[in-house]
Amino acid sequence: MDTLETIVTWLCVVFVATGAVPVVAGAYQFLVIPFHGLRNHYGRTAPYFPRVAVVVPAWNEGAVIAASIDRLMRLEYPPESLRVYLVDDASTDDTPDVARAKEVEYPGRVVHLRREKGGEGKAHTLNHGLRTILADDWMQALLIMDADVIYQPDSLRLMTRHLADPEVGAVTAYITEGSDDPNYMTRFIGYEYIAAQAAARRAQNVMGAVACLAGGAQLHSRENLLAIGGEIDTTSLAEDTFTTLRTQIAGRRVVFEPHAIVLAEEPGTVGALWKQRLRWSRGNVQISRVFKHLWFRPRRQHNLGSIPFGLIWFAILLLPATMVLNTAGLVGLYLLDSDYARTAFQATWFLAGSTYVFLTAFTIMIDPATGRRAWREAVVFPGLVSLLVMTVAFAPEVIDTYAVGLLGFDPFTTTLWTLFVYSWISLSMVGAWIAKRVETTRLGRWLTPPLVYLVGYGPILCAITFDAYIKEYRGAAQVWDKTEKTGRVRTT
Repeated sequence: MDTLETIVTWLCVVFVATGAVPVVAGAYQFLVIPFHGLRNHYGRTAPYFPRVAVVVPAWNEGAVIAASIDRLMRLEYPPESLRVYLVDDASTDDTPDVARAKEVEYPGRVVHLRREKGGEGKAHTLNHGLRTILADDWMQALLIMDADVIYQPDSLRLMTRHLADPEVGAVTAYITEGSDDPNYMTRFIGYEYIAAQAAARRAQNVMGAVACLAGGAQLHSRENLLAIGGEIDTTSLAEDTFTTLRTQIAGRRVVFEPHAIVLAEEPGTVGALWKQRLRWSRGNVQISRVFKHLWFRPRRQHNLGSIPFGLIWFAILLLPATMVLNTAGLVGLYLLDSDYARTAFQATWFLAGSTYVFLTAFTIMIDPATGRRAWREAVVFPGLVSLLVMTVAFAPEVIDTYAVGLLGFDPFTTTLWTLFVYSWISLSMVGAWIAKRVETTRLGRWLTPPLVYLVGYGPILCAITFDAYIKEYRGAAQVWDKTEKTGRVRTT
């Protein structure tokens, strides 16, 4: 092997190893979760019922807002200490009528604020409400929520108890998918939310660095709001993450309360999911750039700059890029006819497969009720094709014996098959894009669900993040497209 070939070979090995970083970071995060039983904030909580102003941004939410307000009025919380401010963002449906009716039904407890100029995004709508709320000193804590979410009766008091500790600036809850008629997509999201919230945010509590206050469940102390400027950032598409990081940078803690349950209606199609998550992903790209001085720089006043938190943040953000690098490395080794090719392929999928089994089992145990509803989606989260590729990696005789012997593959076909399985990590994102396009066709209603099960839900999220890279690079317009709501959240 000459020098150039040696260099290229080892470069390919490095590319393959890069793809392992997100997997290891994800496994580390889940390994930390059991310590939440020892390292948590419950020792400093106490019954505490501050005067809470609930601000609800609403644009054309007539189908859902009445149920949300009614449930807020029935929370296990002192009625005299709870007010709801519905900020109507120039709605063109019956949202204003519903809001005015609730204002009459709950005098002094529901306030309707109307913006005549709307469409500027959630942050601008929230700030319109904040200016009114902060104009007097009644409010001691502020709850930011979405118009469609349903708070369980005990959720608010479980959150406010953390504010008894003056070092806590904000608290978030566990948002769970709550459709009363779940389809394949909402079940995938329900499973994802266990992993991304109930599991990951417990780990972040342990690490002392929380990545994001859930947009539909953000409880802030008045002191914290004033410390971060008294308004919500309007420069990015991830105003909730921006606020979360600023709170911790200012020296106050952010706490995840896993027992405060909030039900939300989530997208039921690939297209709707893509629109929602593209906004989230672009926002995270923007946040990474704005807070570039923060990463991997440990500080005494907060843990956002810690090495573990930084690795977890970028493991998620850069996952599509590492998938492409991994594919380049595997294909490169194969084309070089390197002895490392099969070993690297097997190591990649053994690590991914074993981590997948561990994370799936752990995730389902954290929220068994959701796990029972979405166990099929949990099993095929990476996609049926990925499960096949894992089998090929764990049992290479599938290629050597079955593909070549029983199926009669000739050398050329065998090469194409091998390149396919070596490239699937990246090809799965292409498959996700195809699923999105197929959904808009006449037969999309029937073809898209099985295609998603084949490609996997995880690859769809990665493809969306890759799309976010492109949109940010091109400087595409920042449009705050909200997810259309239909009132499908169960209320009992």
